Amino acid sequence: MNKTATIALLASALAAVPAFAQPAPSGQPASCRPQGMFAAAAGYKSVEQLPDGKVTFRICAPEAQEVRVTSNDIDEAIPMGVQPGSTRGLPMTKDATGLWTATTAVPVPADNYRFAFQVDGAKVPDPQGTTFSHERVGTNSTFEVTGQAGEFQTYDPGIPHGVVSRIEYWSSALGAKRGAYVYTPPGYMKDGTRYPVLYLVHGAGDSADSWTSVGHANYILDNLIAAQKAKPMIVVMPFGHTPDRPGTNMLANTDFGDDLIKDLIPYVDGNFRTLANQQSRAMAGLSMGGSHTIRYGLTHPELFDYIGIFSMGLGMQGPADVTAYETANDAALKKAAADLNLVYYAMGKDDFLYGTVAPTRAMFAKYGIKDVYNETGGGHTWINWRRYLTDFAPRLFQ
Repeated sequence: MNKTATIALLASALAAVPAFAQPAPSGQPASCRPQGMFAAAAGYKSVEQLPDGKVTFRICAPEAQEVRVTSNDIDEAIPMGVQPGSTRGLPMTKDATGLWTATTAVPVPADNYRFAFQVDGAKVPDPQGTTFSHERVGTNSTFEVTGQAGEFQTYDPGIPHGVVSRIEYWSSALGAKRGAYVYTPPGYMKDGTRYPVLYLVHGAGDSADSWTSVGHANYILDNLIAAQKAKPMIVVMPFGHTPDRPGTNMLANTDFGDDLIKDLIPYVDGNFRTLANQQSRAMAGLSMGGSHTIRYGLTHPELFDYIGIFSMGLGMQGPADVTAYETANDAALKKAAADLNLVYYAMGKDDFLYGTVAPTRAMFAKYGIKDVYNETGGGHTWINWRRYLTDFAPRLFQ
């Protein structure tokens, strides 16, 4: 190819590349879409905490007909919907550029929240977001409202921080590859010390990353350890769901327990510097993870010395549910009463599972299992679960 042809080809190629900023045609409003090359940043904040504590949400969707902000987490803190029975979510308003905007009617309490946009009926994570939380299936965006009330679970640049790693292991019990997240405390990478371990399980519909992405368990532990309120520990956050198979009960099938005991605990003890004994091992979980803890933690006092049950209990199916549990685990519960160092039980008074507290604590009393009971306000929500972990962790390995 001669020089003239090369120059012509190059000029043609450059002509096809958009400019870094192209003004809208005369008389037309500019588009909210980022203009230019290489994924140019948007000219707006998708989530903005305002000086008065309210939060503004924005999304660019010029072709959309209806957009809302949805968040179970925010709905627990402030009612973001309209009236019961009406369309859920915070309605957004579109301007001439195609940018949709909405601001909460009241301040949002300091905390970490999951949210998504509902664009013409379809759930859409924040296209401009940088933090996300994976569910069992699907993804939410997250944002944090800063403030004194949330400092216990926020990143502090002035203290040492641990590391969160994602591991994969083969589950011989399930015949499948499994994953988990592992928090190792500040100093783990260089000190050679062995540490106690907390197995911390999420709830139904969530995933192995939930305790860090929305629960901020790593920041909670960092802050507690820095304040010398909790012992440095490893925290293993497994995937609470197991592969579907006919006839299984999500809360009561043995697959999770088999995987935990036969595969995950041996993997962790074999690959991390753990104190691999009952006195240095704890298990806790929320909702479905609380059920896993009741069934595979409380009933294995030879493995765990500390138990934490958040927002879950026995008796959801009536008294027969408790009787069946006691019959299946009678010997283990008697041993738990004698051997366990701590059974911590937390529930919000507005939780839809609050009715399980009485039969669960009656079972504890029947077997002589002493529990530390933390009854709070609020419901079945991460707002409570982060605080339960903050109260539970300092009680471990003392």
